Amino acid sequence: MTSHDVTTGAVTWPDELYDLLRRANVTQFAYVPDAGHRVLIDRSLADPDVYSVALTTEEEGVALLAGADLGGARGVLLMQSSGAGNCINMLSLNKGGHFPLLTLISMRGEFGEGNPWQFPMGQAVRPVLEAMGVIVLSANHPDEVIDVVQAAITMAFQGGEAVAVLLTQRLIGAKKFA
Repeated sequence: MTSHDVTTGAVTWPDELYDLLRRANVTQFAYVPDAGHRVLIDRSLADPDVYSVALTTEEEGVALLAGADLGGARGVLLMQSSGAGNCINMLSLNKGGHFPLLTLISMRGEFGEGNPWQFPMGQAVRPVLEAMGVIVLSANHPDEVIDVVQAAITMAFQGGEAVAVLLTQRLIGAKKFA
């Protein structure tokens, strides 16, 4: 079931993204609640054919997805950029065990950010993940999300790599901070 924008009736990129993940046989959605992933989280919770797991901290998702792979399933880790720092040590599991990892990261601390607390980790996400051997891709505009995530799916599940897709603030919009 694909959702549509209630004002225009158009299919939204988050809905297309969920459908893409499901066509790629992603059946486990690990997440820390985040408005940037609301559609993916809500649809995974409503889908009787997937497991949607709320995490207490993001690094739990790395282990959960390693377990999914060992059990023959595919999963995705949904988190905000501020949670990427929590995963750094746990990413050694992927590096040592050669498990595929697909993570979608809603970015903060970049284009249009008004919250000074979001800048440090927002700016560190790419170099820190790359230092741990994670391939980092970015989606800046709605018309590129599907192609970028499809490439990440191939790299993770066929290539056996750890891949992060940064859903930038140009794409998801900057949160208002007063």
